[in-house]
Amino acid sequence: MSTAAQPPAAGRPVPPSRVTISDVARVAGVSVATVSKVVNNRYGVAAATATRVLAVVEDLGYESSLVARSLRRGSTNVIGVLVAEFEPYSTELLKGISAAVQGTGYELLAYAGHTDGGVAAGWERRSLSRLAGTLVDAAIVVTPTMVMSTDVPVPVVAVDPHTGPEGTPTVDSDNTTGAREAVEHLLSLGHRRIAHLGGRADLESARLRELGYRQALEAAGIEVDPALVRVGGYRPDLADQPARELLQPAGVERPTAVFAANDASAIHLMDIAAELGLRVPEDLSVVGFDNIPESWSTTPPLTTVAQPLHRMGAEAVRMLLDLLDGGPREQHLRLPTSLVVRSTTAPPQGAPAPSAHDPARATPTRG
Repeated sequence: MSTAAQPPAAGRPVPPSRVTISDVARVAGVSVATVSKVVNNRYGVAAATATRVLAVVEDLGYESSLVARSLRRGSTNVIGVLVAEFEPYSTELLKGISAAVQGTGYELLAYAGHTDGGVAAGWERRSLSRLAGTLVDAAIVVTPTMVMSTDVPVPVVAVDPHTGPEGTPTVDSDNTTGAREAVEHLLSLGHRRIAHLGGRADLESARLRELGYRQALEAAGIEVDPALVRVGGYRPDLADQPARELLQPAGVERPTAVFAANDASAIHLMDIAAELGLRVPEDLSVVGFDNIPESWSTTPPLTTVAQPLHRMGAEAVRMLLDLLDGGPREQHLRLPTSLVVRSTTAPPQGAPAPSAHDPARATPTRG
């Protein structure tokens, strides 16, 4: 008995591969031209026929080619979201972008331009050259490695670019103030040996977070100890050795607290602390940055600086829509951060309880 697949009977809509306009026409019993008119909202098709065609389109899951649509209309009604890779930070931004695009008439295309575990300079320009014009009308680029100058093929808004706000409409958060408040919180608890597990040396956000760390210590009259500052690279794998150097220092006193430049590094540092027999927060206080969902599911839950990631994504959409409409829009929008105090920070052992009137204890939110 033959096991070869039998072709579907006429009128039975189960094509094995990508549904084509011919499949829709065959099932609906109309011409390809009629289907084209219906899906492109053109005149000349009876209401009953259009209803039948649309029902078949829905049933088959037919989508007209974005490329063909762009050639016919000169636009795609699609906004691209370009990220180097999909990780917690970009995923939270995408949630805000997705919510903001609802009801605008635009669809989203999320595209990872570099996924082999590193970030190659210029990935965003190569990605835009693939997508612009035929697949997307405009793009939100997350942490671009280069200045997106005026020669890019479509309107672009950058979120937290490597080089900071220059050349391209930009949305970011107040990294310096957020970092300063994190360290001020640790100071208010009585910590004096506070280490910093930094981000990537080529990112402006990492530079600004280290600046906030230094400003807080200097304002408290504490000299920054170079032995307590390490580059963690914003990635757990890159932060592993620097974190171990901070927690097992050679010939110097171990810090009682660490401010990490992002939550992913802070969470990995907590794992290393546990491996070394250090209790958080009894032996070591830890503060992160970002407030990604993973930060509140750690044991104990992580004290962190919250970036308004959903709002950052939503504001990027609004700026981009203004660019598409030709309307005025600010070139740079910087949003405030907030300290979220959870359970990874406490006074160092033997330190007196902090004053209830300490202003650094009055500002944090709890979550």
